[in-house]
Amino acid sequence: MNTSITVFLADDDADFRRVYRRLFDAAEGFRVVGEAETVPETIRKITTLRPDVSLIDVQMPGGNGIDVLRGTGESDTRVIMLTAFDLDEYVADALKQGAAGFLLKNASSSEVLSAVRAVYAGHASLAPEVTARLMGQFERRPSHSHHPFADVRLSGRELQVIRLVAQGRSNRQIAEELFLALPTVRTYLSRLFTKLDVSDRTQLAVLAYQAGLLYESR
Repeated sequence: MNTSITVFLADDDADFRRVYRRLFDAAEGFRVVGEAETVPETIRKITTLRPDVSLIDVQMPGGNGIDVLRGTGESDTRVIMLTAFDLDEYVADALKQGAAGFLLKNASSSEVLSAVRAVYAGHASLAPEVTARLMGQFERRPSHSHHPFADVRLSGRELQVIRLVAQGRSNRQIAEELFLALPTVRTYLSRLFTKLDVSDRTQLAVLAYQAGLLYESR
């Protein structure tokens, strides 16, 4: 029996939701299980329907995407934030609250479907433009700010893995770049999640950006 990825759509623009519903209805392996146009409605329906992946507009009546993340924290849904705006600080906050991905509203159909598949599989999915903004934001932070890894002993190899995760590399790409077996990469990630008390690659990437690991010369 084929299992479809269940998807929830939250946006106060009915036309936008209609376009996305048509996209998922036409693609194999997806099933839209509900829609909402306000934050309270979104929280209530996600809690009840428990979709695999929820696509949430950054700004909706009754609050914002951060409120949705906080209100659905006990559910298993993986949240992708959708935005048409330049909201650098919001991106970082959303990722810290557990958002699994971030897409611009002008993303192509293939980009949207790929993002949903990726977060359903447990990976982070950040639009290239969003990743660049996030990296630039943390690059501008003062160097004396507290280093998220300051109290954790990490090996050189672990730091390499973290940097590649933050750069958006897949497990297979990390394995190829570091000449490691794929199961070894998975083991490294599992240990890093435990060491750093994070639940997924997205949160690990946020820590790397905060620590300035992508900008260190050595």
